[in-house]
Amino acid sequence: MTRTQPAADTRWDVLPLLDEGLGNQSYLVTLPDHTALIVDPSRNPRPYLALAAGRGLEIAVTAETHLHADFVSGSRELAGQGASILAPVAAELERVAYRGLADGDEVDLDGLTLRALATPGHTPEHLAYLLLDRSAPLALFSGGALIPSGAARTDLIDPDQTEPLARALYRSVRERLASLPDDLVIYPTHGSGSFCSTGVGGHRTTTVGWERRANPLLTLNDEDAFVRAFLDNPSTYPTYFRTLRAVNRHGAPLYGTNPPPLHPLTVAEVRRKVHEGVTLIDTRRFQDFAKGHIMGALSIYLRPSFASWLGWLVPAERPLLFVRAPDQEGRDLVEQCLKIGYENLAGELAGGLDAWRAAGLPVSTIELRQVNEDLQGPPLDVRQASEWAGGHIPGARHVELGSVVVSAGTIPPGPLTIYCGHGERAMTAASLLEAQGRANLAVLDGGFDAWRDAGQPLASG
Repeated sequence: MTRTQPAADTRWDVLPLLDEGLGNQSYLVTLPDHTALIVDPSRNPRPYLALAAGRGLEIAVTAETHLHADFVSGSRELAGQGASILAPVAAELERVAYRGLADGDEVDLDGLTLRALATPGHTPEHLAYLLLDRSAPLALFSGGALIPSGAARTDLIDPDQTEPLARALYRSVRERLASLPDDLVIYPTHGSGSFCSTGVGGHRTTTVGWERRANPLLTLNDEDAFVRAFLDNPSTYPTYFRTLRAVNRHGAPLYGTNPPPLHPLTVAEVRRKVHEGVTLIDTRRFQDFAKGHIMGALSIYLRPSFASWLGWLVPAERPLLFVRAPDQEGRDLVEQCLKIGYENLAGELAGGLDAWRAAGLPVSTIELRQVNEDLQGPPLDVRQASEWAGGHIPGARHVELGSVVVSAGTIPPGPLTIYCGHGERAMTAASLLEAQGRANLAVLDGGFDAWRDAGQPLASG
């Protein structure tokens, strides 16, 4: 795929900031007057401030393409550092000063122009932003309207709006974006790994010309055919998506550049809080969780996708208490919680599991089983449906991790070996089932990847 980029000596440049866990990118755009524009910033302002400072820039403006369902917008935090906010007027942001934009509105950026293009579909209020030098298009910030080989999904608002939004998406792209120059670079917000996205390839950016040849939005000349294809076999998404748009409209608390620390709690305090109903989350490696953990703790390994699984499995209003390993950063843990709007952080067990053991309290274990060992009956595959369809262990039962709790009653009794891609999600599932009283649980160490790499038999479909 060809891709054009601004030259280093031009009056502008685009610097992406990737959130690997959510599969999203935001962008810092350098402007001629040594200021910067940020497109779709995430909640933590520090990466943007550091990147701008490293280039001798001041962040002057942020631009929101839509009300995000997967992360808390950082525009309010950057406004606290002196930036002004641009956002769709239809977003109806509350409790913050911003300039509301509609289709065709233009903003002067020291000689460059940012033009709003109404592109409803992913969300009703969605805008794309076209950056121009006089009348010459320089870059398109497409949000979720147009992404490599696809578009962002339209089923996150309301089931009754899913098909109308898919039709709006088809028309938006064809009427508002299809006539742009072939070599114009598209900088989408949602990308590979995002639960907001469908049909995404491995590229983070693309061009109008490439999408004209490869994207169903532009290759299918029948709206009904596109809608049928686009809405066929929708994938699941984290449950917190249902509430975060409202959080972004209303506004989340501001923390500035210093998020609150996790308060250390004694063993006695942790036991009391667990008794009161606090959700205990163990963020250590799944191998360490298997060797010993507090009964009832939920295993979610602290990795880039931590926030997605937290938001999928635990309601946002629940108070959270953590057990982490000494080499895991408390700030990283807090920031992953805050970026999806999880504010109720009750603290962490001081001294980790070692303190619990030192107090003489019992720990639970879960067996790790190797690929050359007996799986003791049909195993449980907790990967996403697309992964299952691409290959699985013969005779396995499939239940996505996000559905394990509600489907627990349908899982046959007896010894059970659980697997995912590597082991992290399988251990999360095992911890959920253990908390419901299930015993004789094991996790396949290395997961499906280890099974396949060992040359074990596979099933597909």
